[in-house]
Amino acid sequence: MSDLSVSTYEPGGRWRFNWVLPALFQPRRAFTQIVEMDTAVWHTPILILVLTGLVRTLVQGGLKAAAAASGQISLPPGWEYYTPEQQAQFQQAMTATSGPVFTYVLPAVVAILGVYLGWLVLGWLLHLGLTLLGGRLSSQQVLNVTAWSLLPFALRDVVRTVAMWNNGQELTNLGLSGFAPVGEGTAFLYLAALLAFVDIYLLWHWLLLGKGLARGANLGKAKTWTAVLITVLVLFLLRGVPALISAQFSDLTVIRPFF
Repeated sequence: MSDLSVSTYEPGGRWRFNWVLPALFQPRRAFTQIVEMDTAVWHTPILILVLTGLVRTLVQGGLKAAAAASGQISLPPGWEYYTPEQQAQFQQAMTATSGPVFTYVLPAVVAILGVYLGWLVLGWLLHLGLTLLGGRLSSQQVLNVTAWSLLPFALRDVVRTVAMWNNGQELTNLGLSGFAPVGEGTAFLYLAALLAFVDIYLLWHWLLLGKGLARGANLGKAKTWTAVLITVLVLFLLRGVPALISAQFSDLTVIRPFF
């Protein structure tokens, strides 16, 4: 890794693909320069995240379409925590929403919005927390560091896409969800949904985020890491909410749409 380098920033440059490997494998050197930039240098990691997310979504959609054509239904994470009534309603909903709009278009839109909104919300909350603790980083600097710290998730998308492509089926028991206690009810479903997000890529992201902000926050390491850990913990706990909402909507009767 000694040959990796981060070139000097050019005022007119937007795309910094030569920063990708250093940001992942030489974060101290890379984020020292990234955090100093008070102009937007977030375009490259966000583009990479959008592209890898779209490819993963398309491959996953193709597998769903193939499974639906053969009469199989792809089960959601935490399926074993659904009640029998919720399982029956979910199967009905999957049968009614097996068209290309639900298989490709909507998941692709959700993937793109997830990248942008996730990055912006995390960056703004981090900037707020750091400012309250006395940090002097601008919102642009925090957004830059946040974007580059998300790169491990692009690598995770690539790994999952290759795994689905090779196996010919969707992945189940993501992250540590396989260690969730068995039972029915919202508490078990929520815990399983949270554990599905816990993997080496999440920890890698947190490490890059903390180290990157610590390089230029003008705060002690304790205060910087406090702001980072509180922010990521709050957002992490919110990640399980969509699973609860999905379980509640599974009780609804779905009428087959026209598309």
